[in-house]
Amino acid sequence: MGLIARLGMQHPVIQAPMAGISTPALAAAVSGAGGLGSLGLGAMTPAQAALAMAQTAALTPRPFAVNLFCHQPHAPDPAAERAWLDRLRPHFTRFSAQPPAALRDIYPSFIGNRAMLDAVIAARPAMVSFHFGLPDRAQIAALRDAGAVLAATATSVQEGRAIAAAGLDAIIAQGWQAGGHRGIFDPAARDERLSTPDLLAALLPVGLPVIAAGGIMDAAGSRAALDAGASAVQCGTAFLLAPEAATPPAHRAALAQGQTVMTAAISGRPARCCANLFTAIADRGTPGYPRTYDAGKALNTAALAAGETGYGAHWAGTGCARAIARPAAQTVAALAP
Repeated sequence: MGLIARLGMQHPVIQAPMAGISTPALAAAVSGAGGLGSLGLGAMTPAQAALAMAQTAALTPRPFAVNLFCHQPHAPDPAAERAWLDRLRPHFTRFSAQPPAALRDIYPSFIGNRAMLDAVIAARPAMVSFHFGLPDRAQIAALRDAGAVLAATATSVQEGRAIAAAGLDAIIAQGWQAGGHRGIFDPAARDERLSTPDLLAALLPVGLPVIAAGGIMDAAGSRAALDAGASAVQCGTAFLLAPEAATPPAHRAALAQGQTVMTAAISGRPARCCANLFTAIADRGTPGYPRTYDAGKALNTAALAAGETGYGAHWAGTGCARAIARPAAQTVAALAP
């Protein structure tokens, strides 16, 4: 049985999970329109994740997906953290605020997180995908026993092979054009920066179904990916202007500018964002993810209190200027080949 049939989809269109932006209403609308809606659980507690999954299931009888962050723990480096906070201090001072005295691991990894595993197993989503790496073997086995289709993001052939070796069902090929955080397993490793078509072509010989992600904004883009061998497409930026999405007004406005930058300054991991005051900060020497993000969120909060929206994490892909404000179901139809 093919991937689309296993997931009960009418259209080979998956809505990217987009932690902080995706909502139960968005995931349900996409699934209800014949695609596969997704929830980004990476920034949630197990209790929050359980509630979001329950709300999605209450809104649609259709299958949906969830995504989990599998980053390796980043050891605290007090010297690097002090240096980074000192670099940000003038920006805080601009808003009569002080940077945090210390940084926290605000987003725990899914690796070893039994409470999150239990929440996901109880909700039984149709697909579970992983970002930043892979969970441990016991977690993979437990999710498989629960009946989930398992997928993970790859930015290189090496990562795709690791996904296949772990026994997962599909690879999400995240091209350089994609918005949000790069799924690269080791942020210190060289990033080949392959475009979506080039990465798709490189990953197909691995032997698993490949989901193409990055820069796909319309049916023509979907058809091109499918004709090149993709089993489905995953789109996030195309859904950012949907009324069901939790995209803040400033983020919605920034999309029209059409300028994006890859930066680690906001969170400590490379991510594609609309160009703004935060992306103008050199991202050398960040103290790693997610501790850097603790500082980034604090700076954005201080800026917003003063009416400045230019320090937001306005994640978006290179096609952001082509995003259209319309209900999510209409975007699924517009993306369907």
